[in-house]
Amino acid sequence: MSRDLRKYIKDTNTQIIIGAFVLLFVVGLGLIWAIYGFGAAVSGFLCLLGALVPIGLIFIALYGIDWIVKYGNRDN
Repeated sequence: MSRDLRKYIKDTNTQIIIGAFVLLFVVGLGLIWAIYGFGAAVSGFLCLLGALVPIGLIFIALYGIDWIVKYGNRDN
């Protein structure tokens, strides 16, 4: 059994994020569909996708900044 706590934290965070998306999309949209119908579920899906665009752009920017910092701090 490995005692690498950084890998454990990374794996746990990944599982939490995946679980949150599954709950949001499957359970959330399923409840909208059950209560309000198909049209409302499609509208909710489009709203969720629209909300993910700025979040995705922020993560892309942070990943780019991280890459630049790692590239700049390389030991040659």
